[in-house]
This record gives sequence, structure tokens and C-alpha cells, in this order.
Amino acid sequence: MTRPLSRYALRAVSLAAALGLWQLLTGLNVDLWLRFSQFPTVTDVARAFADRLSGGDYWTDLTDSLTRILTGFALAAVLGVAAGVLVARSRLAEDLLGPVLEVVRPIPAIALVPVAILLFPSNEQGIVFITCTAAFFPVLVSTRHAVRALTPVWEEAVRTMGGGRLRILGSVVLPGALPGVFGGLSVGIGVSWICVISAEMISGQYGVGYRTWQDYTVVNYPGVFVGMVTIGVLGWITSTAVELLGRRLTRWLPRTSYVPGGRPRAPRPLAAAARPEGDAQQQAKSEQHGENDTEEARDEHLV
Repeated sequence: MTRPLSRYALRAVSLAAALGLWQLLTGLNVDLWLRFSQFPTVTDVARAFADRLSGGDYWTDLTDSLTRILTGFALAAVLGVAAGVLVARSRLAEDLLGPVLEVVRPIPAIALVPVAILLFPSNEQGIVFITCTAAFFPVLVSTRHAVRALTPVWEEAVRTMGGGRLRILGSVVLPGALPGVFGGLSVGIGVSWICVISAEMISGQYGVGYRTWQDYTVVNYPGVFVGMVTIGVLGWITSTAVELLGRRLTRWLPRTSYVPGGRPRAPRPLAAAARPEGDAQQQAKSEQHGENDTEEARDEHLV
């Protein structure tokens, strides 16, 4: 219990140090190469944040952005996993869909804003489309690689016991690919936030991105930082939720304790740790003697 608390305390100290450095540089109007005199101080941003929280527009923007991000991300998760499994398992699907997906994948989702404006009858649907497209390709690529990395022994075992394609899909492919799928989902949710905020700035009505851009146009820099902080906190919460869900659904996987800057720790046998040095030498001699006996028996058998 003490160690997790110390880690949380260290993280809190790190965040407090960053805020303190921000307040120091902006409060003293430091202008060496970076112009911190143009930045609002931490107290200015906190004051603007308190004013926003007391108004109704902030919560409306928050609700609109969350609705757009969750709708687009849910669609991307379903479509990305389905397309990734299909492309990885079917050569026909790979030949038909692969070239189209690989051509569209390098295009930034924010570059599809003109397409969304022309294609969809409302800006709301266009923003959801851009959010879905941003998260779709990370999920697709991660799922495809995870499915192709599965060992064929599992599938052959299910076939030997009489299982069909649906059985293989439900008991081998999807469970085995879950770690890779959630890796893509974790990346996709972050990219979705980037693109939904950009789309709201260009063609949105309400939303955190729209309000942040409006504050910038009227030179309300504390309001701009309020929007930035809100985006960062929302992105962190949603990304953490996806990772926790992934750990929950893949808790059957073997875990290793992580040691930063070193190798994973392997548990030491208690008997070996408590064995005296003389016993260890005696055991090594007996093992060597056993190997010699084995070799002699093999030689006699060959003769």
C-alpha cells in the first residue's frame, strides 16, 4: 500500500512543480527566447475556469463534445475491429478492401472536413464522421496485426474438436487479439479528441473546440487555456477508461512485474534462495553425476 501511495504522491509533486514553474515564468514576465510574458498566469486561468464552471455554456460545450467523441469512437471501434478481422482472415477481403484502405489511411482526418461538409446534411453528422475516421484506422491496423500474429495451433485444436468458423472466431480469434485491439483503441481515442476539436473549430456549433476558437478570436487567452485544460483532462479520462476496460477484459493474460530500466522480475524459488552454499554445490555435483550416468547408459545402448 505504501508504494502506490508514494507513486501517486510523486505524480502530484510533478504536476505541482510544472504549475509552479508556469506561474513563476509568467508572473515574472520572462522573455529570454520564449515569450512567457504573452502567457496568462496560472491564477488567471484558474479564475477564468471558475467563471466558466458557474455558467451554463461550459456544460453545454462539454456535453456536445463528449456526445460527438463517444458516438464516433463507438462506430470506429465496431467497424475497425470488424474490418481488421475480415482483412486478416480473408484473402478476398484483403484484395478488395486493402488497396482502398491503404490509400485513404495516410490522409489526415482533419483534411476530410470539406468532404464531410459536402457529404453530410448537417455539421453534427460531419463531425461524428471525422471523429470516426480518425479512430477507425488505428483500430483497424492494430486488430489486423493482432489477428495475424495468432499461433495457428489454437485454431487447429478447435478444428480437431469439431469447431467451425464461428467457434474459432469466438474462442480463438477475438480473445487472442484483444490485447492488440485495446492497444489500437487507446491510440484511437486520443486521435479522436485531436480531430473532433479541430473539426469543431472549423465547422462546429458549440463544443469545447468551438469555444476555444471563439476565445482566441476575441483575444481571451485565459479562456483559450481553459479549453486546452478541459481537452487534456477529458482525453486523459477517456484514455484511462479504455485502458482499464482492456485490463479488465484481458486479466486472464499472464502478467509480469515491470521494473523501469531493467528486465521483468522473475520470482525466485524459496527453496533455492534458502539452500546453503554447500548444498548447492552438492546438488550441482549430483546433477553432473546424473548426466554422466545418462551418457554411459546411452553409450551402452548404442553398443
